[in-house]
Amino acid sequence: VQLQASGGGLVQAGDSLRLSCAASGLTFSNYAMSWFRQAPGTEREFVATISWSGGRTNYADSVKGRFTISRDNAKNTVYLQMNSLKPEDTAVYYCAANPSYGATTVGKYGYWGQGTQVTVSS
Repeated sequence: VQLQASGGGLVQAGDSLRLSCAASGLTFSNYAMSWFRQAPGTEREFVATISWSGGRTNYADSVKGRFTISRDNAKNTVYLQMNSLKPEDTAVYYCAANPSYGATTVGKYGYWGQGTQVTVSS
């Protein structure tokens, strides 16, 4: 299984970015997909999750209303649209896969991407 995250970069506060995570080696439509993030010196934290068909989503309170998770099962790809970015959104963002929907803890996920750095300057 490979999860390849991309799309990170350096932006200013208020800007937008879209992250992508391309999956291979698994039946993508059988997995809920999530995004987590980890800032230096902190634990990895849940950001957003989406169900197998995309019909259900859940977000961390800190990103609700600014971030949108989506998926394209035909392309085996999950996205994270990030708007109104803030300096506190600076972190390495990871995608993860889980056969069950709804998990928000790191330990529930067996498959992880390599991470993509997002840096938001003030």
